[in-house]
Amino acid sequence: MALELHIPPCIGASAHASAHPLHPPPPEQPLRIQIEGPLVSIQKLLRGISWNTNPASLIFPQPAGLELARLAFQKLYGREVRPEVPGDMVVRDEYLGWVMGVTPLTDIDYYGVTFDHLVPADDADPEVLQINIIEMDDDGGAYANKYLPFAVDPAEYIGKKVLAVPRCCQKRRGTQDRRRVNSSVYTANSPIERLTAHAE
Repeated sequence: MALELHIPPCIGASAHASAHPLHPPPPEQPLRIQIEGPLVSIQKLLRGISWNTNPASLIFPQPAGLELARLAFQKLYGREVRPEVPGDMVVRDEYLGWVMGVTPLTDIDYYGVTFDHLVPADDADPEVLQINIIEMDDDGGAYANKYLPFAVDPAEYIGKKVLAVPRCCQKRRGTQDRRRVNSSVYTANSPIERLTAHAE
């Protein structure tokens, strides 16, 4: 059975910070959203979804990318995508973090998808909401408790739900997120350009 994607309410990066204006996002504000994380975590959310990781026949987007974008959209906006509304949700880019040291490249261990909500086609620099999926099983929540400004009880997540945290609720500031994500969307003209190793 698939686990639940959990995006907690905004607490800001400190106890004194107010909620970030994009967490949650205003329903009708144009916004570009990137959600990414370890493949093992994404597979817990999307049981039975197939992956195409043959570089000779890559498809864009991956079937899992569409589902991950839809799931994140539901959690952020509290509703399903409106197919009758142009641009309600449009997948724009994806990131495949290839397992290096294996020839040929056939396996990924990290994945991300970028989608737009009501972003005009001619807007090359929209606002960006970065969301990172945090894996709990491997380290019992040690990473989460080191890099998040709030305490995480792994027992609330392991085998139950998957934690996804917007940048505003992380210790890491992500000052280059907007430029990085928008640049990636702008330059991603083909899936082959996504054949790069994930940099932690």
